[in-house]
Amino acid sequence: MDDFWAGVGVDLHLEPDAAGGRRHGLERALRDAVRAGRLAPGTTLPASRRLAEQLGIARGTAKAAYDQLVAEGYLTARQGSGTRVARLPAAPAGPSEPAAPARAPRFDLRPGSPDVGAFPAAAWLRALRRAVASAPASAYDYGDPRGRVELRTALSGYLGRARGVVAPPERIVVTSGSVQGLALLTRVLDRPRVAMEDPGLPFHREVVRRAGGSVLPVPVDERGARAELLGPADTVVLTPAHQYPSGVTLRPERRRAFSAWARACDGLIVEDDYDGEFRYDRQPVGALQGMAPGHVVYLGTVSKTLAPGLRLGWMVLPPHLVDAVADVKLHSDHHTEALGQLALADLIGTHAYDRHVRGSRMRYRRRRDRLVDLLGRRRTVRGVAAGLHALVEVADEDAVLARAAAEGLAVGRLGEHWHRPDGAGAGAGRSQGLVVGYGTPREAAYPEALQALGRVLDLPS
Repeated sequence: MDDFWAGVGVDLHLEPDAAGGRRHGLERALRDAVRAGRLAPGTTLPASRRLAEQLGIARGTAKAAYDQLVAEGYLTARQGSGTRVARLPAAPAGPSEPAAPARAPRFDLRPGSPDVGAFPAAAWLRALRRAVASAPASAYDYGDPRGRVELRTALSGYLGRARGVVAPPERIVVTSGSVQGLALLTRVLDRPRVAMEDPGLPFHREVVRRAGGSVLPVPVDERGARAELLGPADTVVLTPAHQYPSGVTLRPERRRAFSAWARACDGLIVEDDYDGEFRYDRQPVGALQGMAPGHVVYLGTVSKTLAPGLRLGWMVLPPHLVDAVADVKLHSDHHTEALGQLALADLIGTHAYDRHVRGSRMRYRRRRDRLVDLLGRRRTVRGVAAGLHALVEVADEDAVLARAAAEGLAVGRLGEHWHRPDGAGAGAGRSQGLVVGYGTPREAAYPEALQALGRVLDLPS
């Protein structure tokens, strides 16, 4: 062994008695030598009989190791020409220098996330332990693409009493978040013409496009989206409880107008109820779905109430769409993971979920109040009656955001939410503003983040 491999300049670092047996030790040594380049492509290896003699192992062991590496593509074997090292595909060329990781902002007031530091870890752990202790064996197998019946039953009761949603368990499909629900529905509708709020979330527009839909803008004013401007759309996506990013609530007459449109033309309304539980001036406004359950797809999620990392959401569907959406879900990811579903069902069933939402509502209201106190009458702020973000009007987005960057403050900008932004900032004639996510920072970091916002906006401390 030593004489042969020394002759080709290779140290195999062979450990034939290592865990896994001599054959596996030989396979590993040869594989590593090929990967590292110590055995160059085209190198002729000794015959299995000679290799076995050199190593003091059975010839069958050496031959089996060769056969395995031939099957894996590391070696080639041809009658009469022996066993050689194969030429492996070249590794894809990477960048000349690794990209520097994005630097975390010093102060984070970007919208879209709750305070994940307030996640009810102890309550979730108790619910998860109970779920694991009581879960049937079937919970660990492939399951119903609609989701666990325990969670769908729990959601049926919760959505009915908390959001006014008509939600029989058989019409609920559990998803890995509302984004997946939107994508699944778009695929089922087969190239729909989808009206989406303007301004609205650009990421959701891209989700619809990538799933095969075409996107049309529907303008939003101080009363919400305008049903009379839907155009040729057959589907419309709305955030009626707290429009994103303007923060307005869809007025009753607009709700009736959208419901009438859906019934008249057999259209479909997609209601994204992303933060509907958080209302501060009165009881949360009920879901639009209750007005026309046969024409509304209701999307909900725990991303704002618990944490986006859980990846748990749901769709409440009209009866004629349930089977089609479940089939697309089946062929997408089969089903959402089961233990998280069971834990959430337990959290809802024990009312721990309600208690957490109530506590979060009080905490976020205090944050909202501090933001309003800071802005006072010196800035126009909109959308503060509900949710986890507010829209602060400014005269020049670019200038304010440049000051924010210098301060180490990350904040959202209204300009990027328009369907057709003109240039880097807001479109001509459109209002400009900052989208301030007051729910995002950890509790201890919020006061300093507010102070940074005040400095950026030139407000007195």
